[in-house]
Amino acid sequence: MFCTGIENSIPTIQNGRIRVDQMETCGHYERWREDFDLVEELGIHFLRYGPPIHRTFLGPDKFDWEFSDLAFAELKRRDITPIVDLCHFGVPDWLGDFQNPDFSMQFANYAGAFADRYPWVQLYTPVNEMFICAVFSAKYGWWNEQLTTDLGFVTALKHIVKANVLAMIEILKRRSDAIFVQSESSEYFHADSPAAIGPAEIMNARRFLSLDLNYGRRVDSEMYEFLMDCGMTKEEYHFFLHHRLKQHCILGNDYYRTNEHRVHPNGHTEAAGEVFGYSEITRQYYERYRLPVMHTETNLVEGPTGQEAVQWLWKEWANVLRLRNVGIPTVGFTWYSLTDQVDWDTALREQNGNVNALGLYDLDRKIRNVGRAYKQLIADWRDVLPASSVCLVVPIVPPSQAGGAHARDQERDADRFKEGEEGQASSPELGP
Repeated sequence: MFCTGIENSIPTIQNGRIRVDQMETCGHYERWREDFDLVEELGIHFLRYGPPIHRTFLGPDKFDWEFSDLAFAELKRRDITPIVDLCHFGVPDWLGDFQNPDFSMQFANYAGAFADRYPWVQLYTPVNEMFICAVFSAKYGWWNEQLTTDLGFVTALKHIVKANVLAMIEILKRRSDAIFVQSESSEYFHADSPAAIGPAEIMNARRFLSLDLNYGRRVDSEMYEFLMDCGMTKEEYHFFLHHRLKQHCILGNDYYRTNEHRVHPNGHTEAAGEVFGYSEITRQYYERYRLPVMHTETNLVEGPTGQEAVQWLWKEWANVLRLRNVGIPTVGFTWYSLTDQVDWDTALREQNGNVNALGLYDLDRKIRNVGRAYKQLIADWRDVLPASSVCLVVPIVPPSQAGGAHARDQERDADRFKEGEEGQASSPELGP
């Protein structure tokens, strides 16, 4: 699955007074048809895309589907398969922030309502980058609740991951062959000195918390104590153990040059740049979860030569091929996003209007060098990879075939599989 995405981050900043809406800032609300033209121009058939939740989910059981109906009807007409991104770093004003315990159930209701309205949609990322969302909102103090405590972080994390799990449950009720692409940040923390080994080990254990909970995996003992000390109850922890849906999931993971960190003895971190790289860090995640992998986000700013992002694309693609060649089932690659973004140089914490040249196209919708390179890469590799002996075929029904005989057969098979799951006694995972 060669993929790109429309950036739809919507965190709030300045104590909730300002909503940062990347779809608005980048002009998508006015130019969405043109943006879909660009997707087709690149030869891409998969798009990370979602409705703006703050404009769509207006209250309990209250929705405004006007923009979503237009956009998703057009995607279906063009036979572009969306990977639907339902929550990207923010919630509607009426829900407040991720400290709100009502968020999980309300979001699950929203996911169910979406699946009811668009039954032809099969691929979902219910909550984007759960770990990063919790860290930036409740540990670094940058977004939404703007907290800087372990208690705030764990509270946000448990609500976010529970929302993701409940959303998967609701979607599976409507579409039993739904597939969930997690899109989680892949991180690594390098000790700067022997005195920093301890803090780095804790951070390297903590990076797995969102996916451990999401996949119903028992967390490590030190992390269990951390969760309990920071407000998670045994009943909340057991919820995750007894709702294990990893068999419906693809381990989508994101990698940027900022994903590796240098840790100092006092716990302070700074960007380390690319040290291990995508393939090595992804191997660590794969060995932990044993799920098919998809590279769901990467980019780099187009620098002064115009070739920096092109070289990064080549390097990330080489890492993806490396994973496939050593037998790790790898099903997709994504340059994120379709167009340039705004103010990600300050992680959306400030409204400076700085255009970040990260896209396949600039904000005037003119193709960048990396866009040309990605288009060629797709043309070169699209027909080669399916013949690869390590290729994993994902059972995807394109929008144009939704409701057809093959699609109905696949859903019936998924229904039987689901019935078999429900017929077994619910039990937590045995062992790591």
